Amino acid sequence: MARLSRWERGVAQMGAQGFADTNASISTSAASGGMATSGGFGSSNVVAEARRYIGGNPTSRRSLWCARFMNMVLERSGHHGTGSDMARSFASYGQRVSGPQVGAIAVMGRRGGGHVGVVSGIDAGGNPIVVSGNNGNRVRETPVSRGRIYAYVMPN
Repeated sequence: MARLSRWERGVAQMGAQGFADTNASISTSAASGGMATSGGFGSSNVVAEARRYIGGNPTSRRSLWCARFMNMVLERSGHHGTGSDMARSFASYGQRVSGPQVGAIAVMGRRGGGHVGVVSGIDAGGNPIVVSGNNGNRVRETPVSRGRIYAYVMPN
């Protein structure tokens, strides 16, 4: 039997607990004592739109297309993007939030430049799970170390 990844184990555990078809957003706040709470208007449609392209490259670019993918996802889910092909353009976009929330855009550093994607969940270690383009030359959904992310913003 093949060994499951942490993501696959989490999905299986959520399914066993009756959350298989849930597409909720969560955020933490001081008012809730730092516990996960639902919120984030329109955030789940951004995640759902991004997930539609997992495994492929819906842009015509061969390189440097993570920001183009994020802009495409935002536009197709009813939001305005930055219009820029630079990942860092998202650091000054939308409403800044203090930590990972489902539906928030995560802006991060990466060797040779930046990277951007949308938070689709949070793993057991508190690291955001991010759907992003140009991750291994395709759209992927993977956990990202919290330390790499320098900005979280909610879409306009």
